[in-house]
Amino acid sequence: MSPTTILIIIVIYFGLLILISNIVSKKSADNDTFFKANKNSKWYLVAFGMIGTALSGVTFISVPGEVGNPDLQFKYFQFVLGNAIGFLVIATVLLPLYYRMNLTSIYSYIEQRLGIVSYKTAATIFLISRTIGSSFRLYLVVIVLQRYVFDAFNIPFALTVLISLGLIFAYTYRGGLKTIIITDTLQTFFLVSSVFLTIYFICDSLDYSFFHAFEAVKDSNYSKVFFFEDYLKGNYFWKQVLGGMFVTIAMVGLDQDLMQKNLSCKNIGEAQKNMYTFTAIFVLINIFFLSVGALLYLYAEKNGIAIPMIGDVKRTDLLFPEIAFNHLTIIPSVVFLLGLTAATFATTDSALTALTTSFCVDFLGMDKEKTRTNPTLSERVIWYTWVFRP
Repeated sequence: MSPTTILIIIVIYFGLLILISNIVSKKSADNDTFFKANKNSKWYLVAFGMIGTALSGVTFISVPGEVGNPDLQFKYFQFVLGNAIGFLVIATVLLPLYYRMNLTSIYSYIEQRLGIVSYKTAATIFLISRTIGSSFRLYLVVIVLQRYVFDAFNIPFALTVLISLGLIFAYTYRGGLKTIIITDTLQTFFLVSSVFLTIYFICDSLDYSFFHAFEAVKDSNYSKVFFFEDYLKGNYFWKQVLGGMFVTIAMVGLDQDLMQKNLSCKNIGEAQKNMYTFTAIFVLINIFFLSVGALLYLYAEKNGIAIPMIGDVKRTDLLFPEIAFNHLTIIPSVVFLLGLTAATFATTDSALTALTTSFCVDFLGMDKEKTRTNPTLSERVIWYTWVFRP
């Protein structure tokens, strides 16, 4: 697929997102819309849309790429099982707490329990960590777009990044979370569709039926799931499961990004239904991501496709785009592009909205009347003195 065709598809894609944003923001565009989506989000839309936010473009291309490593294979599924346990803990322990306190920013809880210094510190850590994390996720996918699209137009990498951020800002800055709920649902649809369609197209290219593909993946050298052999290795089962659980509790349950979507549901019952449904879909879709990885390597072996290189380093995360753009027909290429774009920007737009919410609520005091009064001048002085002390 030519770079011009890819660019046209990207323009159409973002044009659709901006159109949705304008329709949503015309109805209402106040703080309650931006921060909480008017507490009127449908739980099933939130659950489905959160898949795109949770997976990211890194998952879309890196998880299938890792399958080719003999020490990894389907190891990632152990971590996913830990994630699922963590999501259930969040649904049963943390969500009821957040709803009982009617929070907009989850860090307001720390303010009430531990004081202004702990509260501001937690919010600051979130702003820094989420900015860095989202930057790395966006960076990996922008490398793909740069390699296969923008290099052909002699556009520098820095400008590609700025264009990407500008497009995200264009459809989130007015509607905030209410827009994100709708656009992420659409983007998750593209993401999930691309996974299933990619499996179909690769199986068709390999002359596999569904059951033949299942047997081929199961009998391949890429499908080992559980690793109990050596507890000192990083792929050991219990390390992966416990790590996945605690990472999820810390990075989702105590993170404004995904929790903000949960807090936009009408009540705790709907928020918990959202989390349970999201957990089931999350586990299932990761099984298919790993299956895509095994099929990609089987396809590469059959057709003599080498793993792409950057310098002297093999980049397994570029195998998926390499096959999609250069070895499949136009339709699979479009499907891959839509899935990659959706996975990347569903994560980044959600992070941008969460960062804006945290800064506005935790540092500017917007919407604080719903939780407690703004910190006094003396409390602000204490916190700033503590943070910026020499």
